[in-house]
Amino acid sequence: MSLKDEFRKMVESLSSQYTIPPVSSLFFPPFYKGGQKKDAQFMAIGLEGGAAGVSYILLPDEKMADYLALKPEDFMGKNPEELALEFGNEDPVKEMISLAAINAICQHVMKTTRFKAESTTDSLGLLAISKGDRIGMVGLFSGLVKMIRDVSAELVVIEKNESLMEKYPDLPITLDTGQLKSCNKVLCTSTTVLNNSLDNILGNCSSDAFVSVVGPTAGYFPDPLFARGVDVVGGRVVKDGNEFMSLISQGKRWGNATEMTCFQKKTYTGIG
Repeated sequence: MSLKDEFRKMVESLSSQYTIPPVSSLFFPPFYKGGQKKDAQFMAIGLEGGAAGVSYILLPDEKMADYLALKPEDFMGKNPEELALEFGNEDPVKEMISLAAINAICQHVMKTTRFKAESTTDSLGLLAISKGDRIGMVGLFSGLVKMIRDVSAELVVIEKNESLMEKYPDLPITLDTGQLKSCNKVLCTSTTVLNNSLDNILGNCSSDAFVSVVGPTAGYFPDPLFARGVDVVGGRVVKDGNEFMSLISQGKRWGNATEMTCFQKKTYTGIG
C-alpha cells in the first residue's frame, strides 16, 4: 500500500466515525511562473464549523491554465471527503486540493474530539543535534545550517532543485538520496508527502536513523507517517478558521490563528 493509500484509508475511517461538515470557503493565491512568491505558496480550504487545512502549491508552469480555471464557488458545499480521496491522483492540481482537504478533515476531528496535539515541544529541537551527528536535510532549511555548523555536526542537503547547487555553492547539496544512508538524523520537509518522494527518502534512511517530517502542510494525524518509520511529525493546525482564511487571503502572516504541533511516535496514543 502506498503512502497516499494510507492517507485515503485514514480519511475513510475518520469520515465513517465523525460527521464532516461541508466546504465553506476556499482560497487560491495568484499563480506565478517559475515558482510561487513567499506570500503565495499556500492554498486553503475552510469547513463549516471553523476547521481549515492548507496545501503547498507545487505545480509546474504547464499547469497554470488548470490552476487559473479553479473557481472557489465551484467547491462551496462540497463534501471534503470527495476532495480528500483524490490524493494519489496523477493530476497535481487535484492532489494539491486533496491535501488541503485531508488537513481540514483531520483538524475538524481534532476540534470535535478536543484532541490535544502537543504544541510546546519544538519538533526541530527533538533532533538534539550535536557534534558527531551526520544530519540529512531533505529540502533546504537554510535557517538551521548555521546551527548545525556551530555544533560541528556534518550536513548533507538532499534537493530536487538542481539550481540550488549553483545558488549555494558553499553548501553540501546533492540530488543523491543515497547519501542519507550514512546519516543518523534526518530532517525532512513535509512537501515530500505531496511530491511522492517520501517513500524513496525513507527507503534510503538507515534503519536506526531518527527521522523528523516537518512543515505547515503536516496538519494531519501522523498515523500514516509513523507507520512508515517516521519518529516525529511537526506541523501546524488552524485555531481560528475565519481569521486564518482572512489572513491568508491578504497574504499576511498567520499569527495566532494557527498553532504549531508536534507528534512524537514514542508518546502518540492514536486518534481515538
